[in-house]
Amino acid sequence: MLIRLLRPRLRPHLRSIALVGALQIAQAVTALTLPTLNARLVDDGVLKGDAGLVLRTGGLMLAGTAAQVLCSATVGFLAARTALAVGRDLRAAVFTRVQGFSAREVGRFGVSSLVTRTVNDVQQVQTVVLMALTGLAAAPMMCAGGVVMALRQDARLSALLLVALPALLGVLGTLVRRARVPAQGVQEGVDAVNRVLREQIAGVRVIRAFARDGHERTRFAAANTGLMEMSVRASRLMMTLFPAGMLVANVSSVAVLWIGGHLVDEGSTGIGSLIAFLNYFALIFGSALLATFTFLAAPRAQVSARRVQEVLDDSPTPAPAVSVVRAPSWATSQATALSSGSRHPGLLEFEDVRVRYPGAELPVLRGVSLVARPGETTAVVGSTGAGKTTLLSLVPRLLTPEGGAVRVGGVDVAELPPKALVRAVGLVPQRPYLFSGTVASNLRYGDPDATDADLWHALEIAQARDFVAALPDGLNTVVGQGGGSLSGGQRQRITIARALVARPAIYLFDDPFSALDPVTEHALRAALADETRGATVLIVAQRVPSVRHADRIVVLDEGRVAGEGGHRELMATCGVYREIVLSQLTEEEAA
Repeated sequence: MLIRLLRPRLRPHLRSIALVGALQIAQAVTALTLPTLNARLVDDGVLKGDAGLVLRTGGLMLAGTAAQVLCSATVGFLAARTALAVGRDLRAAVFTRVQGFSAREVGRFGVSSLVTRTVNDVQQVQTVVLMALTGLAAAPMMCAGGVVMALRQDARLSALLLVALPALLGVLGTLVRRARVPAQGVQEGVDAVNRVLREQIAGVRVIRAFARDGHERTRFAAANTGLMEMSVRASRLMMTLFPAGMLVANVSSVAVLWIGGHLVDEGSTGIGSLIAFLNYFALIFGSALLATFTFLAAPRAQVSARRVQEVLDDSPTPAPAVSVVRAPSWATSQATALSSGSRHPGLLEFEDVRVRYPGAELPVLRGVSLVARPGETTAVVGSTGAGKTTLLSLVPRLLTPEGGAVRVGGVDVAELPPKALVRAVGLVPQRPYLFSGTVASNLRYGDPDATDADLWHALEIAQARDFVAALPDGLNTVVGQGGGSLSGGQRQRITIARALVARPAIYLFDDPFSALDPVTEHALRAALADETRGATVLIVAQRVPSVRHADRIVVLDEGRVAGEGGHRELMATCGVYREIVLSQLTEEEAA
């Protein structure tokens, strides 16, 4: 999975990778040459008193060391740049894919998990790429070259490698295999901590209102402790690696010195050769340890790569990019006509729509058909869980129906280019959300080219002009993430103004007056009626007074259309609607 994920991301960097490989070859050759030069310097120079040879050989060793440092620095720079570019591309790919997800895909993965995959998992993959480029590529060459050069120094001492290397590889291989399970647990633990923390920060007022601080501390402590235990388990394996490797290396070095000392005493080998052999021994073991550190990081990177690839493989349905490319010519021409204002761009049709959430036994919408026309206000009412918000979410493709069709201007939304759909539809969600920035930057989500005059006009219609003008910097007042510095009613009105700035052909209002007082709601509904004249308005509301004067009221009950018509007509013919109305109004008020 790791190779599959990295292959297309490494392809643009093949030149840098090739240069890294060439420099590492040069670095390895230099490193393997230095011990032999050192042996010559000791045996033929120092012991024989040849000062010229010492100077010449010492100069070569200094030049080789300088070249090795230069190669190492260049390799580090190129490897870091390549790994960071791979991380950047992966984050961009995940972000782009998540932006195309519907609520169904987001719900399946979970917001906290998507954040972890975009940040932490990509970081793990980026780290292993850096380790592989800086160390893993040169390790086999250093090991093989070290063995060959050690044999050239002394074949009898090299017999120790037949015992030491298998022992080292056995210990390191066992640690690497045992690291896979903790790696999976660490990433899942990060998900759990992010999920609990996100819930607690978002719901801090509810927690305090119900005095559940102790319970939430216990929840967080459990998730945090679980992550700590898995991290300690993984770290213990990592920390065991170096001492275990060094134990084998040091025992082997003692054996080399013991046997080599006798050989030097017998005159069978020189002191320089023994020193060179020890250096090659250190190079072999050091390369093996360096490669093992990379292999030890690989299980966690493999887990992270699988999690990232799951997001990239989960194609949204329909995928926006594919829709633009593969849409048939007739759909493209209709989309063009839609965006240019012809073919009744405000005509909104639902035909036999069926929607089922993942894991649900029954569909939330079953065979829903209705038409919302330009110049009319169509209201959707129903009990909690009837599918009202789900119905609205189908229009901007936040959800995808498993059956039926949703059409805007006669074109199925699955075949509309995203930009054309965005221009045609303005959504006011049930939960108003503002982004970190200013009031103006949030309003310009509706139209990036809107002037300040356009913004003030939209705020006036949304009954938000007065409180925005009273803010310290007016339109330039900074709004915190989520709009936490504003009240619920203020956020709701700014969200309505954001949709008005776009001037779409279709307005989708999902319970837009829930946080407003009756006086403000009445003024807002009157202003909206004038502003949206000629457009299609589809509104979901819980309060009957908010929709009783709509041109058409559609009643949803358990995912089906239970009635359709005007207020008086439904009071006489639809028991579900009558029950909803009388739960809020008296008979006299409902008449």
